[in-house]
Amino acid sequence: MHGLVLKSTGKWYQVLLDDGQVVQASIRGKLRLEGLKTTNPIAAGDHVLIEHGSDEGWAIISIQARQNYIVRKATNLSKQMQILAANVDRAYLVVTLKSPVTQIAFIDRFLVAAESFRIPTTLLFNKIDLYEKDDQDYFEALKFIYENLGYPCYGITNEDPNSIAFLRTEIAGKQVMISGNSGVGKTTLVNSLDPHLELRTGEISKAHEQGKHTTTFAEMHALSSGGYIIDTPGIRAFGLVDLEKEHYAHYFPEMRALLGECRFNNCKHLNEPHCAVKAAVEEEQIAAHRYQTYLQLMQEDATDPYRRSEF
Repeated sequence: MHGLVLKSTGKWYQVLLDDGQVVQASIRGKLRLEGLKTTNPIAAGDHVLIEHGSDEGWAIISIQARQNYIVRKATNLSKQMQILAANVDRAYLVVTLKSPVTQIAFIDRFLVAAESFRIPTTLLFNKIDLYEKDDQDYFEALKFIYENLGYPCYGITNEDPNSIAFLRTEIAGKQVMISGNSGVGKTTLVNSLDPHLELRTGEISKAHEQGKHTTTFAEMHALSSGGYIIDTPGIRAFGLVDLEKEHYAHYFPEMRALLGECRFNNCKHLNEPHCAVKAAVEEEQIAAHRYQTYLQLMQEDATDPYRRSEF
């Protein structure tokens, strides 16, 4: 029988069956031994085959081929990854310029990961009602940069239905993912998009201006308008996995467009002479913060279990 995974908690999975029934299922042991270096071999959004045994209850017996998926490094595990979501039509990254502040490097890392898995991404700048003039100017500057790279940007306020009206229309009938740091208002946004869900929201820590985690595992919710929305755990850091360093530039659209113009075919865009990417940075055709993120990625040790987790 076919099923759609709504939630993965590591051992048990909530699965929506074709008849509309939601069941708890375990995973067959052999699925754990397929060499997947993940903390969760099955994720929200996965299509699976499931059967009911007389004694064991419901069991997932296989995973159907994924359209795509997006992962991050598992905390303190250098060689394992966590699949955040699978079969995503579009990712929406919620960012805030204050209360709390989303670091720009975090945005860029998320976009690199989404590019590598060919997941189109939209940036939602939340809490624009808190903006002062400097904040508004900064938002406009970032919007100019990211939209020129092909990432739609919107300024929204969760409590203002008009600011998210476009989103209701855009996600209808699709399987989308909402992600971002803790405290940026992901869950509140989901509730605003579909009040029937009534998901629990958290507060902002006064001491560090960070969000308190309210979502422990990624969970997919059916929308009244049709389709599904995946609410992911609040992410404080985003480590990239399964990407070769020599390919990082391919996932920066502004660098990808210049790859054939460097003198050397194997140019890493670091210290090589006649590098088109470095020239574009110097001429401000590539944003300095984007190139800085690229340098950080190139310099990181992927095997270091104590790598930086904050940006």
